[in-house]
Amino acid sequence: MFVCLCTGVTSQVVTDLVAGGASTSRQIADACGAGSDCGRCKRTVRSIIAASAQRRDCPVHAGR
Repeated sequence: MFVCLCTGVTSQVVTDLVAGGASTSRQIADACGAGSDCGRCKRTVRSIIAASAQRRDCPVHAGR
């Protein structure tokens, strides 16, 4: 799914960046451009970051 239409960034790109250590929407924007133009996708980027944090904190999904 496309997260940022301005730059053509997909949810997989954002997920991969978060898995690689990005933890803020600014870090995502710096790495791939999502959220750096019109900003409409920032809420979605933040949701992906939050969902990733919840998975890391979950004992069932930790380490995946």
